[in-house]
Amino acid sequence: MAGDEQTRRDELYRDPYPLYARARRAEGLTYLPECDAWLVARDRDVREVLLRAEDFSSANSLLPDIPLSEAALGVLPRGFGPRPTVVSTDGAAHRRHRAPLNRGLSASRVAALLPYARACAEALVDRLAADGSAELVEAYARPLPGQVVGQLIGLDPADVPAAVHGGYRAEELLFRPLSPEGQVAAAEDVVALQHLLDRYVRDRQARPRDDLCSALVAALAPGDTELTLEQRHELVASLQNLLIAGFLTTSALIGTTLLHLLHDRRQWRMLCADPGLIPAAVEEAARHDTAVQALRRTTTRPVTIAGTRLPAGATVLVAYGSANRDEERYERAGVFDIGRPEDRRHLAFGHGPHGCPGSQLAREQLRLTLDLFIRRLPDLRLDRDAPPPAMRPTLIHRSPQALHVTW
Repeated sequence: MAGDEQTRRDELYRDPYPLYARARRAEGLTYLPECDAWLVARDRDVREVLLRAEDFSSANSLLPDIPLSEAALGVLPRGFGPRPTVVSTDGAAHRRHRAPLNRGLSASRVAALLPYARACAEALVDRLAADGSAELVEAYARPLPGQVVGQLIGLDPADVPAAVHGGYRAEELLFRPLSPEGQVAAAEDVVALQHLLDRYVRDRQARPRDDLCSALVAALAPGDTELTLEQRHELVASLQNLLIAGFLTTSALIGTTLLHLLHDRRQWRMLCADPGLIPAAVEEAARHDTAVQALRRTTTRPVTIAGTRLPAGATVLVAYGSANRDEERYERAGVFDIGRPEDRRHLAFGHGPHGCPGSQLAREQLRLTLDLFIRRLPDLRLDRDAPPPAMRPTLIHRSPQALHVTW
């Protein structure tokens, strides 16, 4: 039965939109046995849940889909244990974690980071431009956000590939079915990432710099005394969350945007002919095929949402991806159209207290990517000789597994 359940979950994750449409038409909420959760699918209901943190707790927002083997559980204690982060806290605890991120991802900080991001993007395109073909996920969409968030945090560029690898392995360990041996290998990679981040935490506590790692250390462990083990656990968990959130979702947004633009050559040609459409294209791509499709919330008391009465302790799956295709809010909601007026009111980056603090940095990376590609590779097209792009079976970074292109 476990294999059948995994297959059903993968099918749902690869294309959740038919289910979303049925759930928006249904009375009340729709129960999903594959996720053991009630699906919140309509725009107005998603917004309501996200604004009621006292009733819908974020504590279990990223519960793993996969149970870990005893062997993997034996490896993980060699690293740093999970602790509450900005994603999994509410109220005062959330504000404590959020404050340094808001400062570190302010408009001025993002603007100062953009020249570095552009230089990284140009260098990546330089490497592939002469080849005439490429697989853009590995060649561009993954490395760019990793380099940018590494710079933001303050990682040595030489450490960025290992950090990105460890971040993806953490996602695989918790959300993808692996063999027992595969789980052990992934757990070892996660532990290696945690020890890498711990070295940065201890270094920045002793020798602070103008980077987000130093800001997190100063905010979460103020003072100049040696860090306690518990402080190191918390800081490693927060840095790991920031690192993974910083590159995973932006990579997904870049890959999915290019997929939809190249799938509809008319819209790619429109963008090449009129770069002024780039801001609207960014918002439409984020709305149409949202990178973070859904996150969990847990009821803290008996509540009613969309006419459905839920007990305390019930899990709801808050579907941003469904809300962004709600026909009551958007005309031709299921159509990808960069000709729509630019509209930031979608829910691709969340809403309320948990709205994504890095949304502007993600938008800017996609903007500079589109500007760069229409200038440097205007003949870009999907490779007809490659298999059709398949979407990753996940709700937390919806993206093509590979994107083979030619020009």
